[in-house]
Amino acid sequence: MNKYIALLIFFFAITLQIKGQDAKFDSIVVKGIQYIYSIEFKQAEITFNKLIAEYPYHPAGKFFLAMLDWWRILLDTSTEQRDELFFEKIEQVIEHCDEILDEDPENVDALFFKGGAIGFRGRLSALRESWLSAVDDGREALPLVEEAGELDPDNVDVKLGFGIYNYYASVIPEQYPIVKPLMIFLPSGDKRLGLKQLKDVAQNGKYTKYEARYFLMTLYYRLEKNYAAAEEYSKILNDDFPNNPVFERWHGRIAMKKGDVILADSIFKSILLKGQKRYPGYNTLRAKREANYYVGNNYRNLGKYDSAQVYLEKCMNYSLKLDKDGESGFLINATLYLGMIKEMSKEYAAAKMYYERVLDMREFGNSNSLAESYLERIEKQEK
Repeated sequence: MNKYIALLIFFFAITLQIKGQDAKFDSIVVKGIQYIYSIEFKQAEITFNKLIAEYPYHPAGKFFLAMLDWWRILLDTSTEQRDELFFEKIEQVIEHCDEILDEDPENVDALFFKGGAIGFRGRLSALRESWLSAVDDGREALPLVEEAGELDPDNVDVKLGFGIYNYYASVIPEQYPIVKPLMIFLPSGDKRLGLKQLKDVAQNGKYTKYEARYFLMTLYYRLEKNYAAAEEYSKILNDDFPNNPVFERWHGRIAMKKGDVILADSIFKSILLKGQKRYPGYNTLRAKREANYYVGNNYRNLGKYDSAQVYLEKCMNYSLKLDKDGESGFLINATLYLGMIKEMSKEYAAAKMYYERVLDMREFGNSNSLAESYLERIEKQEK
């Protein structure tokens, strides 16, 4: 549930607009955004520092420098070491926008980037499960975004924020009634309108089309269960940014859901190889855990048990380091599968050890009942 609240809060964070600037300004911003999604952070930093030097009064440069830190956080959400620096940069953006608005209260750029900065601050709070701070930031950002939208209603990029909000504000209360009390502070949504707005931005947006494609991919996967549509946007994103680990991992998950095991195996092996080569974002524990799980499970399904054991043990070990708030599905399934491999090899003592570990964990699917039945099966075989 928490991830969907975070997505709802994220509506306030990505409604960006550049207005009234020259072609040079425009080209710098577009290039910098592409560097961010390509995970070429050094080049992105150089690009946005150039933007600040040439357009010191515009808030875009400082905002996108903060977005560099946001993506660094997104690549490895298990650590909070970059949070403080990110918050500091966001405050600098807000202060810059306030200075502009003091002189020109209807400056659309300042309204948008202030709203976006507050929204991203709220999104990080949501990611860290500081829900009161997240909702408070959302309430503060909404009127800023609405005012900017009213001042320039024909801008395509602004539809991204409204599209995300309309979709999630409609869907979340239906699927998760526990969040309904939070919604009394926010306007109601419109799912159909939200999807229409997102598709418009995905096709016609200038600065936010990649975010629109990202959100369409994730909502079709998570909520609509339309894996063909999710794959359509996943393929576009991965073609544009082949070394973005967030997009590539989604591509692998979607392939698995569609039953394209060969493609999924190829993707997750690619992720592991890029991790070994130390591509940015590919060498995190989360990325390695997920990739090792799917590669290992594919080897298990193919009957290549020695290879499966190697990858599943790595998945299990990474999970033991990551699972601070309870066992993940990765850990539970990897442990169960290792027991099955040992049982297939007639190593019954080792198999029983793994099955008993599963019984000490929370129920995931029917993991406990399976472990119990497998233990009974071993006992019969040992008699």
